[in-house]
Amino acid sequence: MDSQQQELVTMVRSFMNKEIKPHVHEFEEAGGYPDRLVQMGKDMGLTVMQVPERYGGLGLSTTTTAMLLEEGAKVESTYISMFNITNMGAKIVMFAGTEAQKEYYAGILAEGGMSSFCLTEPGAGSDAASVRTTAIRKGDKYIINGNKMFITNASIADVFLVVASTDLSKGYKGLATFIVERDRPGVTVGKKEDKLGMRLSITAEVAFQDVEIPVENLVGTEETGFANAMKVLELSRPLVAASSVGASQQAIDLAVKYAQERVQFGQPIWKFEAIQMMLADMQMRTSAARALVYNACALIDAGQPCSKEAAMAKCYAADAYQKNATDAVQIMGGYGVMKEYMAEKLYRDSKITQIVEGTNQIQRLVIAKQMIRENRI
Repeated sequence: MDSQQQELVTMVRSFMNKEIKPHVHEFEEAGGYPDRLVQMGKDMGLTVMQVPERYGGLGLSTTTTAMLLEEGAKVESTYISMFNITNMGAKIVMFAGTEAQKEYYAGILAEGGMSSFCLTEPGAGSDAASVRTTAIRKGDKYIINGNKMFITNASIADVFLVVASTDLSKGYKGLATFIVERDRPGVTVGKKEDKLGMRLSITAEVAFQDVEIPVENLVGTEETGFANAMKVLELSRPLVAASSVGASQQAIDLAVKYAQERVQFGQPIWKFEAIQMMLADMQMRTSAARALVYNACALIDAGQPCSKEAAMAKCYAADAYQKNATDAVQIMGGYGVMKEYMAEKLYRDSKITQIVEGTNQIQRLVIAKQMIRENRI
């Protein structure tokens, strides 16, 4: 870890422990973070973590961003993640947009704007190519109609990156990506979804009814929307995984602390071999997940192919988190299922990580298919 990374990690650690940790349950009951805390994240530059410096961003590497997400998740996984989602949209624009689009989009984020990536629909989840939202060109405009669901940051976003079809008959080859500002007539954000876990992550439906945008808001070409979406998901998976690693470490910390304090049969329960085995497995899973995450991040930062490695990191880290959260609850027994203790929350949150950014079943398909491609005779 270099000096810049250490400084940023220390900043995030201090902020999370002071401003978030004492109030996690209070915030969860309220259904979100106070505006002042969101603003503090903006003031720290989190909306432009991965936006290049020439466009007013911090220009952080994937590895450094992963470090911040991991550190934040040791307290609460969704705070830094909402800013990571904002940076997802910027990745598409920086990857495929024009110079004017890059400056425009980065400007929104640099001024504290939040963003959402609108891909999932009622009938298009794992099968992203089944998108039915349409963007029909009429002269110098596109008219967008359709509904997106399970959209993270929807309620707080100032701008959306929307995947829509310019020709449904072409399937995934007809998908394109568009910049759609929140204040355009016809854009409606639905109610916040009442989820099992990650309740501090704002998720809602976004509807587009005859929304007019200029042709200049098309990012890339009318045929590259699917490729853009898959690319940004690939680049984001190690970052989602980094958050899972941080939360897995939080589960370990809770379990170890409890095992040292809880006395049964005349001794702390950590002295029982059954507990020791569970703690050891929790640490091994987390360390292995961390290695996968930073290997994938290093490949991204080096400009190397990483679809398999990114999927491995996301899948393994999410599974490790879910198992660690389960074991933490088990070690803590009755206290583990009480809402006043964090283990119960981690248990609920961990399930979501196995679904978002592509289910873990989809990740396994990606891994296996890439294995075949690499070993064709």
